[in-house]
Amino acid sequence: MQTWWMDVNGDSAVLQLREGPQPQPGPGQLLVRVHAAGLNRGEFITGHGLHASPGARAIGFEAAGEVVAAGAGVTGWQPGQRVMGRCPAAFATYAVMDVREAMAVPQRLSWEQAAAIPVVYQVAYDLLLLHGRVAASDWVLVNGVSSGVGVASLQVAKAFGAKVIGTSGAADKLARLREQGLDVALCTREPDFHDAVMQATGGAGVNMVVNNVGGSVFAEEIRCLAFEGKLGMVGYVDGTLKAPIDIEALHARRLILFGVSNKMRTPEQRAADVPGFVRDLMPAVADGRITPLVDRAFPFEQLEAAREHMRADRHLGKIVLASSAG
Repeated sequence: MQTWWMDVNGDSAVLQLREGPQPQPGPGQLLVRVHAAGLNRGEFITGHGLHASPGARAIGFEAAGEVVAAGAGVTGWQPGQRVMGRCPAAFATYAVMDVREAMAVPQRLSWEQAAAIPVVYQVAYDLLLLHGRVAASDWVLVNGVSSGVGVASLQVAKAFGAKVIGTSGAADKLARLREQGLDVALCTREPDFHDAVMQATGGAGVNMVVNNVGGSVFAEEIRCLAFEGKLGMVGYVDGTLKAPIDIEALHARRLILFGVSNKMRTPEQRAADVPGFVRDLMPAVADGRITPLVDRAFPFEQLEAAREHMRADRHLGKIVLASSAG
């Protein structure tokens, strides 16, 4: 079978399509025939994060496909069932998925839409519901709203009745996100949005911030938070890994700052959130309140082109790698 690898050496990251044996499911695992797999920006960042150390590894975080076989101890899954979930080495013909991460694909979703769910929507769930406790009528600020996590955060917030302010440097993307329910669109990549946020919220500030951008906007986000507001740190595409913290504001306004990252979590910790995600969020996907926004599906052989599409920041929502058999 075919699997995509990435060989990292310093700032160089070379993609390689390799032939290899089909994996076999171990205890507690499903063997999945992959029909589509989602791209995630963090996977292609070198020098820190997922690829801080050099070397080659099979890549891909999430997949949707058909169950081929189940390992020892697995119940409730049969060959041919549609499944999606986070799994390693997902850019492949076949992949092995931890059954604790496996979720049934709603009938209304295509393979490409299903592959767009496992990572970014579970991140949005972690951010907004588990930690953020976002409620109806809350204000949410999403910096980098046109990213995969940004769009998912917008959709999840709107599904639960919140109002959303989004920033992006692309006016055309913001215009399209109004169709997804974006209440206030701010066309900027700079830390200059405080006054507009305060005007939109009647001077109160926002109850929740989703930071997809990094340290360059962190201080401005702190200024935008309401009393007992929360800030969730997701990514740092700006490459700025440090930022000042206004300790007086943190103390006086009882702010909560937290990070959402899967890298340092154990498989058990990652799996622990899946039942809540299925219970709390998947009904909104199944009934159409949330529909994953797929920017473009590239053929399996064109991962390099898909990566360049992401690097050029041309996309809105998720980029997907689709199997020719999908």
